[in-house]
Amino acid sequence: GAVGILILCLVSAAALDFRYHHSEELEEYLKGVHAAYPALTHLHSIGRSVEGRDLWVLVLGRFPTHHKIGIPEFKYVANMHGDETVGREILLHLIDLLVTSYGRDPVISRLLNNTRIHIMPTMNPDGFEATEVPDCYYTQGRYNKNGEDLNRNFPDAFENNSASIQPETRAVMDWIKNETFVLSANLHGGALVASYTFDNGNPVTGSLKGYSRSPDDDVFIHLAKTYSSNHASMYKGTGCDNRQTFPEGITNGYSWYQLEGGMQDYNYVWGQCFEITLELSCCKYPPADQLEKFWRDNKVALIEYIKQVHLGVKGQVTDKNGNPIPNAIVEAKGRPHVCPYRTNEQGEYFLLLLPGTYVINATVPGFKSMLKTVEIPDNTGNFSALKQDFSFPEVSDQIRSRVASCPKTPLYQELARASAAVKPTVHILVLMTIVFVIFK
Repeated sequence: GAVGILILCLVSAAALDFRYHHSEELEEYLKGVHAAYPALTHLHSIGRSVEGRDLWVLVLGRFPTHHKIGIPEFKYVANMHGDETVGREILLHLIDLLVTSYGRDPVISRLLNNTRIHIMPTMNPDGFEATEVPDCYYTQGRYNKNGEDLNRNFPDAFENNSASIQPETRAVMDWIKNETFVLSANLHGGALVASYTFDNGNPVTGSLKGYSRSPDDDVFIHLAKTYSSNHASMYKGTGCDNRQTFPEGITNGYSWYQLEGGMQDYNYVWGQCFEITLELSCCKYPPADQLEKFWRDNKVALIEYIKQVHLGVKGQVTDKNGNPIPNAIVEAKGRPHVCPYRTNEQGEYFLLLLPGTYVINATVPGFKSMLKTVEIPDNTGNFSALKQDFSFPEVSDQIRSRVASCPKTPLYQELARASAAVKPTVHILVLMTIVFVIFK
């Protein structure tokens, strides 16, 4: 048995070379890794593409098959634009690095012991297969088989997105709903930059000033800088041509260009998951002989970014009998989310926050809120966020009721109602805009 496992490990490691892997080869590789490392990995399909290809996800960690209390969930998604291919291949090499380093490299061993990592090498397998002639620029393979851009296909937090939800999008939405994802990145090509929420906006979030700011803007800037500063060249901010530069290799999504129905905004608003968009190559579909360099350029950044899932504070909300309370609202004061961040079925919450002093507000609807002041250190090196539990002695199973799920379209002007201080500013900005348009 030991010899067989050793042979499987060698086969899976040797089988991955630096070239493009089409659907059958990609599936074969993932199945080979799972067969070689059954205790460390879990392979499943979260759905199918329009043409019926599986949307494979490989989960890695000490408890790969299910969520474990206190262990945060992380994900990488690549190739949602089928003709943007670098991410697809470097995620296969990331899988290879993680499984072959576990038990040998202390950092990766601790990372996998304390994090459940989900890797989806391709969200748009049909688009990849449709891109018959690799090209640095736009091709039809960007879209899914129905001709839809999957990164314009999610519900939008600022306007009603009329796009018909595609099977690939629906699969990812259900996946987000069924896991407690805390941190994520989606991998693209065509530029070299780390872009962060919001991609869309309105006057409440600062769109009139050309920047759409989320309540956790400081955390997003930190996340984007973590990736760019650990990348071989992204941090230089030179972009891909003379016209476009990105200071420190990062950008607010809206500042770069406005986008409706994007996946990263959806993750943040509805999934309680902080996601950034990583543009990894100026050429969308570069020659295969460049893949090894792309892997070297991104290897450290990919690992350092995963560690950030351990930023901030986490804990459980329980009733007087110690039973978990799902759907309790837990947020840091001064950081209201339009769709309030709630505990999962195990009563857990995870809040990504930079080191500092915060007041954490836990609320079980119908009961008095509980406030706790916490001093958050940088615990990413220890692979565990600060732990802060909340116990509601007056709440019991008999009197607890489930809270309705978040509305499907929490348009962001709601924030204006949440903060009286914002209101006059917004009205003045809107008035100034109208006056400007009239006089122009």
